[in-house]
Amino acid sequence: MQDLRINAKRLWDSLMDMAQYGATSKGGSCRLALTDEDKQGRDVFVRWCGDTGCDVTVDSVGNILARRRGQDPNRHPVVAGSHLDTQPHGGKFDGVYGVLAGLEVIRTLNDHDIDTQAPIEVAVWTNEEGARFAPSMSGSAAFAGAIDLEYALSRVDREGKMVGKELERIGYAGKEHSGDHPIDAYFEAHIEQGPILENEGKTIGVVTAVQGVAWYDVTVRGQDTHAGSTPMDTRRDALLGSARMIEAVNKIALSQKHGRATVGELGVSPNSRNTVPGQVLFTVDIRDPDASVMQEMENTLYTHCQDIASGAGLDVKIAEVAYTPPVDFDPNCIDLVRDSCEKLRYSHRDMLSGAGHDACYIARVAPTSMIFVPCAGGISHNEEESAEPDDLAAGCNTLLHAVLARAN
Repeated sequence: MQDLRINAKRLWDSLMDMAQYGATSKGGSCRLALTDEDKQGRDVFVRWCGDTGCDVTVDSVGNILARRRGQDPNRHPVVAGSHLDTQPHGGKFDGVYGVLAGLEVIRTLNDHDIDTQAPIEVAVWTNEEGARFAPSMSGSAAFAGAIDLEYALSRVDREGKMVGKELERIGYAGKEHSGDHPIDAYFEAHIEQGPILENEGKTIGVVTAVQGVAWYDVTVRGQDTHAGSTPMDTRRDALLGSARMIEAVNKIALSQKHGRATVGELGVSPNSRNTVPGQVLFTVDIRDPDASVMQEMENTLYTHCQDIASGAGLDVKIAEVAYTPPVDFDPNCIDLVRDSCEKLRYSHRDMLSGAGHDACYIARVAPTSMIFVPCAGGISHNEEESAEPDDLAAGCNTLLHAVLARAN
């Protein structure tokens, strides 16, 4: 089976067909979780899976699992997948590539009448992006038991619409309890969402681990005062103090080899041009592949913010709102991906994932690995997100041989 290859044109055509659902004016996709556009994407995926002869089940948080039967009905399935929901200004490939690469694996096995010992499944995980319902990756988190099903179903969007009710509305409130579905191993193909593979001219990223992520809300309080009549040396300027804290956040990351730290949201009150700001809210996102380094970065964040606040006559409160620990993927699954690259003669390198993926949660319940392919300029979460058909086919071929090796 060394010469076995997927149908690259069929994979590309499927990606372009799926992109029609929630298509944006700039060539991207907007399929927010559990919207009508998400329903359309799910419906066409289920129809395509039915055309391959797969048995489709939907669990209680809306995860879709399409099974190609294996010769041994007692074996747990080998699963490939990702997500179909997107960012508001998302691209054609983030998530959807992993789903349709999994489907293309099944289509290719059908083309060649290849039976596997274990069943093979394709998964669509609900609400990976978290753009409409927080937290992100709630479908895979509920599947892995990392969050309670009731918690996942009770999340609401900005309009007060609840996950459970929206699942019912679009017809994807399944009967199988999320998590009551054992799997043997999980592989997720994905665009890199960064520039490393493209810059180094590599075709495949063999993902060995995923960085941990911690989110914080920081509230800085000073005093609203008149911009004209308040002397500079008596001000308790919350924005000035926050600016110094934000600079400190950047330095915290620069002090670590792999560290990342980002302030992505900023709210100023009263937000008036002739008033010294009395309160500022900002967010901090800290990432690193080492949990002990993340703890060190958190400690430094608290220390720097408190010192800056004390020196400026301000009060500061820092609340951790989310934490996902670093994930090391399964060595055997990683080896299967490497072996597939060698067999297929694809250039490759080991790498970390800077972004979170459903694979992070599935790794809690099954051996897991990921396959990255380049994306143009490393751009993702953007309507201009782009990937070359040949690279997408290479990633799918790597997935095909890794899944086959595990299933047999």
